[in-house]
Amino acid sequence: MTNSIGEIPLSEGYLVIGSNTTENHPVIGSMIKGQVQNQGKKLIVADPRRIELAQFADYYFPINPGTNIAILNGFMHVIVKENLYNKEFVEARCEGFEEMAQSLEKYTPEYVANICGIHKAGDIVEAARLMASLKPMALYYSMGITQFVSGVNGVKSTANLQMLLGNMGVEGGGVNPLRGQNNVQGACDMGALPATYPAYQPVASEENREKYEKAWGVKELSTKPGLTVVEIMNAAHAGDVKALYCMGENPIMSDPNQEHVIEALKKLDLLVVQDIFLTETAQYADVVLPSCSFLEKAGTATNTERRVQPMHRVLKPWPGAKDDWWIIEEIANRMGAGWTYNKPADIFEEIRKVTPSYAGITYKRIEKEAIQWPCPTESHPGTKVLHRESFGRGKGLFTAIEYTPPYEETDREYPLVLTTGRILQHFHTGTMTRNSRILDETVPEGWVEIHPNDASNFNFTNGEVISVSTRRGSIRIRVRVAERSKPGVIFLPFHFYESCANRLTVDCLDPVCKIPEYKVCSCKVEKISA
Repeated sequence: MTNSIGEIPLSEGYLVIGSNTTENHPVIGSMIKGQVQNQGKKLIVADPRRIELAQFADYYFPINPGTNIAILNGFMHVIVKENLYNKEFVEARCEGFEEMAQSLEKYTPEYVANICGIHKAGDIVEAARLMASLKPMALYYSMGITQFVSGVNGVKSTANLQMLLGNMGVEGGGVNPLRGQNNVQGACDMGALPATYPAYQPVASEENREKYEKAWGVKELSTKPGLTVVEIMNAAHAGDVKALYCMGENPIMSDPNQEHVIEALKKLDLLVVQDIFLTETAQYADVVLPSCSFLEKAGTATNTERRVQPMHRVLKPWPGAKDDWWIIEEIANRMGAGWTYNKPADIFEEIRKVTPSYAGITYKRIEKEAIQWPCPTESHPGTKVLHRESFGRGKGLFTAIEYTPPYEETDREYPLVLTTGRILQHFHTGTMTRNSRILDETVPEGWVEIHPNDASNFNFTNGEVISVSTRRGSIRIRVRVAERSKPGVIFLPFHFYESCANRLTVDCLDPVCKIPEYKVCSCKVEKISA
């Protein structure tokens, strides 16, 4: 997030796109809902499903899955055409406006409505005018923006809109991605990405290579970026990757095209899984390393607003379970590393040395202060709002972004669109929540959400078990007839192994960041013969 959770009351309005906020980020979702209901704040929602926030929205756009860029370009077309943009901010703080503005010319409300499957093109105009009047407006998004072959361009489009409106670098504004897990931000900050060292310093840089060789006391660090998780599976399937160390990840459930993933794991010479339960992936492992749960370990996590939070051990670890860092250190030292960390605080001191944005953050400070990076010195208060005076590159860059359709589109054989996501009661692959008796009893099995029109066309009844198929596989699952999804679009939660959504999803990737297109593929539904 460029801004902070505590600034939600400072916003005059909100654009929520690609985020089922009240279910996936319920604290933030409830804060937004509270401001809209109790303080009269304005709300625009764009989502293929009629999520809870949609019922409180001034404008709700039930867009087709994968058309985020089109609707955002449509809003900007109106804002530029009617001269509603923040000219002072654009001229002083940004560049590339003319090229972007030219690219927006064809995104008329009628053109966009046709792409997005919206019946009231005039609402695009009215919503754009409303956005321009909100000083400031905050934009919130989640995986409903990123998990497409056009994911990077979707994110750039959100930045285009907020720069155009002058909502960057101000309290209550910003582009605010809501992370999928509690420490996704922290993991990325630490360099748990194939192309960066800590603090997003590129591994391809010779200067960075030399810096980290000196800091870590090693030689010959590679300047070649590594593989992403889907690329690793593809390489394993091809026989190019021989071993995989999988820590706190359950790719059989979380990766697209499940059958391909299972085939890839079976081809490995060695699979090591480090986790708190014997997950679906761990059942294929040659070695399983039992690790501590969050209540059994200490350390830090960095949340979605870049705030570094302390974690304290509450429970004694289960016999045999060890801290993740301890397991890694023991393996490294058996390979000759000579590491001497004795506790998480030792590791954090190294983090401070090699991660400039964390340099001023200490264990002592975070026990008393809510500190958000960047925090370069111990006297620095942290940074609640990014880009106040300038952007990291100097001027903000407008990018001309064209809408591109999803990788798979519907046809006669696969006439429906499948989109996937999470529900309130379960988390990610269910490793923890499906081991919670209360949560698993509340929602014990998966379901497919289908619009009443489609249910009628296919002669489905609520609760009936049907077949859902794509070009990658088929599952059997119970029908939930509901008007939340659009006609022609079905929704499938991905938490359930017995009806695994990712048995169906496509493993095509965004060409830049290599994220899979989890959110849209073509499918068919069929009755099951007695």
